[in-house]
Amino acid sequence: MLFISIQELEAAINYWRESSPSVGEALQLCPQAASLAKPYALMIMQSSQRIPVDSLSESAQAAWREYLKRQN
Repeated sequence: MLFISIQELEAAINYWRESSPSVGEALQLCPQAASLAKPYALMIMQSSQRIPVDSLSESAQAAWREYLKRQN
């Protein structure tokens, strides 16, 4: 997979949020959701519909790969 659509990225973030809910008074996201939230926000701000996988940070790529693995 070379690109991730904004819908797929949102689904991955929601998966991680359900798997590991926010904690503490600040309601901090789990590391996986947090790493995917930044590119998601940038996509929204830039009106992008997809993003190259290799443009994600290492932690975001790892969260994405683990999400895909758990979906199969």
